[in-house]
This record gives sequence, C-alpha cells and structure tokens, in this order.
Amino acid sequence: MTRVAAIDCGTNSIRLLVADVDPVTGELTDLDRRMTIVRLGQGVDRTGRLAPEALERTFAACREYAEVIEKHGARKLRFVATSASRDAENRDVFVRGVVDILGVEPEVITGDQEAELSFTGATRELTGRDGLHRPFLVVDIGGGSTEFVVGDDHVRAARSVDVGCVRMTERHLVRDGAVTDPPTEEQIAAMRADIEAALDRAEEAVPLREARTLVGLAGSVTTVSAIAQDLPEYDSAAIHHSRVSRDRVREITEWLLRSTHAERAAVPSMHPGRVDVIGAGALVLLAVMERTGAEEVVVSEHDILDGIAHSCAAEAR
Repeated sequence: MTRVAAIDCGTNSIRLLVADVDPVTGELTDLDRRMTIVRLGQGVDRTGRLAPEALERTFAACREYAEVIEKHGARKLRFVATSASRDAENRDVFVRGVVDILGVEPEVITGDQEAELSFTGATRELTGRDGLHRPFLVVDIGGGSTEFVVGDDHVRAARSVDVGCVRMTERHLVRDGAVTDPPTEEQIAAMRADIEAALDRAEEAVPLREARTLVGLAGSVTTVSAIAQDLPEYDSAAIHHSRVSRDRVREITEWLLRSTHAERAAVPSMHPGRVDVIGAGALVLLAVMERTGAEEVVVSEHDILDGIAHSCAAEAR
C-alpha cells in the first residue's frame, strides 16, 4: 500500500483525501475524506484579486489539513487548484501561503488534465469487475454543466456542455421567481429538447455510443441510486459502484417530475439543497442513457480527488 494525500482546491470549496492505494488493484482505502467551504473565488471576477478573508479561510483549512496529513503519515501530497488562483493578480500570496503551510506548491491544471484525473478517479477501480467493459463513458452531471469523457486506460475524448440540474431548472422550470410544482408537460418537453441539443454538441467531439460501460458521477446520479435502493438515509458505501437500470432511472425520473416539493423533500436520502433540481438532473441522466443505449449506469462516488490520489501513488512508486 502507498499512503498518499490529495487536495482539490476549487472556487468554492477545498477537499482533502488521505488514502492507501493498492498498487496492484488500484483500490483506494479512505483514511480521511473531508470538505470545507472556503469560497476562495469570492469577488475575483469583479476585483481580479483574491480577497484577504478568502485567503485566510483557505489557509485555515490548509492548516487543519496539514495536521491530518501529518497524523496519517502520507508519503506524497499533491495540491490541485482551479483557475481562480491562476488568474488573480495576487496569486503569489496564495502560492506562498500554501507552500508555507503544506510544503507543496498549488498546481493549476488544464482542462485536459482535469478530464484525465476525473476519468482515472471514476474508473480505476472498475477494471476487471464483472460485466463492466471498456471503453468507459464517464458522465459528470453538475449544477451548471455536464462533462462527458470516453476512454479505455486513458481519455480518448472529452467535452463539457452547459446542461446541469441547476441551469436546466432555472431555465425551464421557474415561473415568477419560483420553481413550478410540479412542472408542466410543456416545461418538461422544452427542457428535454435543450438536453438533446446539448447531447448533439457533445457527440460532435465524444463518441458517446461507442462506450460499453456508462459511469455516472455527482449528486443527481447518486441521489437517483439512493432512491432506487430505497435507502433510509444517504449511504455512500451502498451507493458507490451500485448499478441502476435504464427502466428504473426512467421510473424515478417520471416520478420526480410529477411530484411536489413536499413529496421529494420527504425522500429520506434527499439532500435539502437538491429537492428542486433533482428532477432536471435525473432527466439529463435518462437522456444520456437513451442516447447511448446504456442498459444501466454504474454509480461512482469517486471523482477528480481520487484521480489526484492515484497520480500521487504512481509518482511515489
């Protein structure tokens, strides 16, 4: 086993994973996985600078993470940061602070590198599992966009399109400042048409239909899995590597789109912040499965953070 630490510092949050990596199977054993909201990108678009209070929140999280990393004795640490830190005029203050606290320089990665790390994080443990064949299609359904990545051992093609659960909800399901409860057939049809157009754009760059295994990431997909399993609460262990059939995704999506806010909120595994946007996210997933012909989606709780951990283990060997 190789013990590594990975940090993913985004515009809104900073996440840490300390894990043991099996060099043969690639399996990750989590020792500590945590997330802190720091809003590093606060005001950057307006001022072009990282705000002092945002830097201090980030440095406080880094100091906490440094203690965790030292306690577990990780051999290797990689710190990946987003463009918020690259574009800021005072990025040197951020870099210096991270180096002083953690001993490594934050690394700003390209879109291609991000796709590779996300793909690795989502698929590294799937190799050799029953019924799962390459190439993989990794679909990350976020709030504002959805990423599509196709690959075997490595990424062959990737594309991001502007359809996500929040964006689709705000664009199609909001009337007079409130989410329609439940949405009308016309609203759903318009949303579906928007999603299909985005899939057309994705297919211009990514051979979606060539994939033999569909891997779904992020909260919309994991919540659909939790509903499919009728979990009494959100359970990452039960959700990770679960499989949900296309027919079951269709049933859940149709129920979500005809249910009321109160009915969705009563689902025990539903995060309160997802109640109004889960219908749109599930519809994106269903549209992808119908477009690709995937009979099931393999649900993964692992993402770019796990990919960073795997890259650390490779460097440490």
